[in-house]
Amino acid sequence: MEKVEKFVRFTVGEGVFYGRLEGDMIIALEGDIFGAYRENGQQYNLNEVRLLSPCQPSKAVCVGLNYRRHAAELTMEVPGEPVIFIKPPTSVIGPNENIIYWPMVKRLDYEAELVVVIGREAHNVKEEEAGEYIFGYTVGNDVTARDLQQKDGQWTRAKSFDTFLPLGPYIVRGIDVSDFRVQSFLNGELKQDGRTSQLIFSVPFLVSFISQVMTLLPGDIIMTGTPEGVGPMEVGDTIEIRVENIGSLVNKVAAP
Repeated sequence: MEKVEKFVRFTVGEGVFYGRLEGDMIIALEGDIFGAYRENGQQYNLNEVRLLSPCQPSKAVCVGLNYRRHAAELTMEVPGEPVIFIKPPTSVIGPNENIIYWPMVKRLDYEAELVVVIGREAHNVKEEEAGEYIFGYTVGNDVTARDLQQKDGQWTRAKSFDTFLPLGPYIVRGIDVSDFRVQSFLNGELKQDGRTSQLIFSVPFLVSFISQVMTLLPGDIIMTGTPEGVGPMEVGDTIEIRVENIGSLVNKVAAP
């Protein structure tokens, strides 16, 4: 069985580093965690540093309507194949950073998701070989301007504002994500509560399918879809996304 490892990306002083998390201690690394890296001899306590988004994707490929009950709550048909869209890297933020409620937006929704982190270049990958291209998994919030999504008909504007893709706090390797709990809590109140076993399209299928459309690069992510229970956030709210055995991602909603 593969060893479970947790990786973080963090800032301390004026530097930005990757590290391996062991308990509350971060073992700082140098090099490329998606290639060759080694320990640099530095260690930090988790409360001494500021965690950043655990990777810097060139693109975030998102899957819409991958839970049947979520499709039902939006009164949309269950798709016969994955509905995919992209969020830009400029939308990415890390743990405890603010989600901005931009003036153009009239309804701002949370969406709790399991996130796949790609570890090596993937093009035309076979479903049974998808695991070889996955570095690990993290937690994500597919923040959405719901009013603009409904207005536009396509989803680019609604999904792509700066700060609309919180990720973190860790990338976890060596785990089987086939039946993990995915939850969201708005100001401490449970709003979403699903399981990855309810995904319409599995993680290996998604990696294969998307890699037949576009080449996935190391550090790119796949947002696997959200369970039912999505709803609005307001300025001042705290939104927490939890994925079992991976972590808790907390962000606040703020005015510009």
